[in-house]
Amino acid sequence: MKAFRLVSLVLVVAFLAVACAPAVAPEAPAAPAAGAGLPDLGGKEVSIAVENAYPPFNFIDAATNQGAGWDYDAWTQICALLNCKPVFTEAAWEGIFEAAAAGQYDVVADGVTITEERKKTVGFSQSYMHYGQVFLVRGDESRFTDSKSLAADASFIVASQLGTTNEAKAIEVVGEARVKSFETFDAAVLALLSKDVDAVVLDQPVALGYMAVNKGQLKHLDELLTSEDLGFVFKQGSDLIAPVDAALDAMRASGELDKLYQKWFVDFVPAK
Repeated sequence: MKAFRLVSLVLVVAFLAVACAPAVAPEAPAAPAAGAGLPDLGGKEVSIAVENAYPPFNFIDAATNQGAGWDYDAWTQICALLNCKPVFTEAAWEGIFEAAAAGQYDVVADGVTITEERKKTVGFSQSYMHYGQVFLVRGDESRFTDSKSLAADASFIVASQLGTTNEAKAIEVVGEARVKSFETFDAAVLALLSKDVDAVVLDQPVALGYMAVNKGQLKHLDELLTSEDLGFVFKQGSDLIAPVDAALDAMRASGELDKLYQKWFVDFVPAK
């Protein structure tokens, strides 16, 4: 989400306008050999499915029309360590697990929560981030302060994205009749800013991203609704899982994972 122009409602709409745009990966640094002690993939191309609608993990930078975000940076680094070439492909969330299970992509990088149910059809890397789900609300929200007070008033509507663990949590908190689900989180946040819904359930790192690019217009409630882990998605039995886990271990040990978190979730300042 670095240096992209989403400082207002108009720029949230801009995300929606590029939903069908092809993903363009940032130019990767030369990686003639794998990192010391790590598997060498011999320059193999790795196809990586990204939604390009889930900032700060992945999105189209309006200033450059290129793909950007945590997923892009993480996979550029992973491939530098493993001697592979990341090839990013834009994919809709709906059907993304089925496509991964069928081997249509080598990996899905889209801030995916690791669940036992999903493990029945796809494989996962080790966790690269631990987080909780939160309620994203408008910056001036004072009518409710937590899930209990939100659920108590039947007039409050909660938004989320179809087919996500966030949608499931929203239904659990307020009931299915009060949940409005969208194809993308961009659309859910747009509905929040437009006052069509009262809150959005999403992952805390993503909430921080939307807050950063809509300064003062959004905040998240303090309550953490869940405790979860994120991982990359693969076809079950993929021979990429072990090398990627090794690269993640190396990035954790070197502090690279901490640097990426700092860049995208702490230090990010929108371009003006």
